[in-house]
Amino acid sequence: MHKSGFVNIIGNPNVGKSTLMNALVGERLSIITNKSQTTRHRIMGIVNGEDFQIVYSDTPGILTPHYKMQEAMMKFVSAALVDADIILYVTDVVEQHDKHSEHLEKLKNIDIQTVIVVNKIDLCTPEKLNELVERWHELLPKALIFPTSALQKFNLDALFKKLVDLLPEGHAYYDKDQLTDRSLRFFASEIIREKILLNYDKEIPYSTEVVVDAFQEEPDMYRISAIIYVARESQKAIIIGHQGKMLKKTGTEARKDMETFFDKKVFLQTFVKVNSDWRDSDRKLREFGYIQE
Repeated sequence: MHKSGFVNIIGNPNVGKSTLMNALVGERLSIITNKSQTTRHRIMGIVNGEDFQIVYSDTPGILTPHYKMQEAMMKFVSAALVDADIILYVTDVVEQHDKHSEHLEKLKNIDIQTVIVVNKIDLCTPEKLNELVERWHELLPKALIFPTSALQKFNLDALFKKLVDLLPEGHAYYDKDQLTDRSLRFFASEIIREKILLNYDKEIPYSTEVVVDAFQEEPDMYRISAIIYVARESQKAIIIGHQGKMLKKTGTEARKDMETFFDKKVFLQTFVKVNSDWRDSDRKLREFGYIQE
């Protein structure tokens, strides 16, 4: 008997969804920072065994959209509530349980097995954790509840075993040696975007999109060219920095992470362009992969 299914991970920003998926998959597929909106796309991570295949799906944090880009991000979340075999709703020990409560209402009314993951339990007392578990039992009586620490990898083995138990019978959806549905180009752009999130403040990371416009494989290296789009000329100047120092720092850090991720030497070039309305342009959002036909 072979089991397979889609395990979709949803929740509010900064509760540890990407950290959880990376830990469950055993690879660093989703970028991680302490800023909200770090995850913008739906990213799959595939775990295979002889008699099972779990297809995890990391999704953007739930938010109230202000741009068409954010509307597209929330469509990824809505889709994840429909096409799952199992939903992992990730919360943590500090967030308010009624934040974006409309999604909790949806969870109450769908006929999909839901698992509440109470993350970051290393940051609270046993007494507070017991209170949180009771509250989630009251909010979603049909859901299973797993207290975890994704960062410390606490209770993840038990969670993984339960997910395998819950999988429906079925054939593998992807090749058994496949790790993700995303391309190397995508991961190159995400690594650059992670460095922008880490190196720049205020609105800069949220006004930025990274597109890899050339990815050439050579015997001993990858040659990669990337464009960093920003919304204003002033942001372009900040991204580049005095005498190009900030752009060079970001590019160097990204290149080193790419070499670790790809296990190959990387030659990286980065350029900065201004496109004032890319977050509200259907054409650009389609080009950047937010809108799919």
